[in-house]
Amino acid sequence: MYKIGEIVKCTITGFKDYGIFVKVDNNYDGLIHISEISESFVRNVKDYGEIGEEIYATILEIDEEAKHLKLSIKNTNYKVDGKSMKERDLDGFLPLKKHLNIWINEKIKEINH
Repeated sequence: MYKIGEIVKCTITGFKDYGIFVKVDNNYDGLIHISEISESFVRNVKDYGEIGEEIYATILEIDEEAKHLKLSIKNTNYKVDGKSMKERDLDGFLPLKKHLNIWINEKIKEINH
């Protein structure tokens, strides 16, 4: 059903010092280990969400028998749309890409007049 590397929406169900527990759907639960929360030092896992909050996480491992997923939010925009930070950065440049040729042509016309 799920694949490693897939981004899934999940709901925070609990916290321990070592990670965040989530429910992915009616069959699967998951753990976001503290080492998979951030590239930076994580002082308190509760700083990254609240019980009942929906977040996005990337699947690292799947235990089909236990219906358990090991998850990561480390490089994921976990509170907005699940896209990686790299994807979001590229999205941020789309308006520039769409208008660049127009702006260049306008400037050329301005210079030639």
